Amino acid sequence: MARGNLELGVTVGGMPILLRTQDSAFHALLSERYSDFLSGQDQPQFQFDIELTGAPSADPDADVSVTRSGSDWQFRRGDFFAHWDPQAGTGRVRQSANPYAIDSVLRIVHTLLLAREGGFLLHAASAVRDGRAHIFTGRSGAGKTTLSRLAPEDVTLLTDEVSYIRKFASGYTAYGTPFAGELAKAGENTSAPLSAVYLLMQGPENRLEPMDEAEAVRTLMRNILFFAQDEKTVQSVFKSACEFAANIPMYRMIFTRSSQAWDVIGRKRKLEATA
Repeated sequence: MARGNLELGVTVGGMPILLRTQDSAFHALLSERYSDFLSGQDQPQFQFDIELTGAPSADPDADVSVTRSGSDWQFRRGDFFAHWDPQAGTGRVRQSANPYAIDSVLRIVHTLLLAREGGFLLHAASAVRDGRAHIFTGRSGAGKTTLSRLAPEDVTLLTDEVSYIRKFASGYTAYGTPFAGELAKAGENTSAPLSAVYLLMQGPENRLEPMDEAEAVRTLMRNILFFAQDEKTVQSVFKSACEFAANIPMYRMIFTRSSQAWDVIGRKRKLEATA
């Protein structure tokens, strides 16, 4: 073990966060895990000091608690405890040496950051084709990973697990994330304007059915990743979902477990281009 702070910046969704640890092995582990998302000269918005506890009884499957006291936040699970002061831009994490702990802390931080600007993390796969991002959500087993595996060569996978959506004056943008799912592979560190969201439903044919706004909002709220036990922040997320559903097309995507499912999206894009 090496003493002294070892640093690495991790930029997800265009938001750089600095991580500091005194453990050289853990630093090397994180550097490999987030290799495609390491910051260059980006000025970090926040920094977290990580202290490894080595607690053998830590339970990564325990429920997550995210609470606020004034402007400060506390995150707690069996394998980590974190304190974050957004105004000071600093935080502390006490955790086991499991990299999934800091992974979870980063997800929580990003959900809170996105809630302030109208974006969110969505339990969904996402990919870029022809310069536009497409997001595929649904219940567990609906086919997100299958559709990701079947993507044609001209498709860039942003994630098979956690889709990152930011709101700008020009519209919504989807970003790649290092938060991997069943493919155990980080997404590409790129972004693209968002075209549509698809609720996956397996069936005997490939087709799209437009969703009305009410159904779209319900679908989003079922799949948005959010952990905070804070009424004001929850209201912000609900407002974000309503605004999103009013501006981004959402479809039920009935599809077969074949690469031909991607043809439906291609046909939709061609229709949009000629409209």
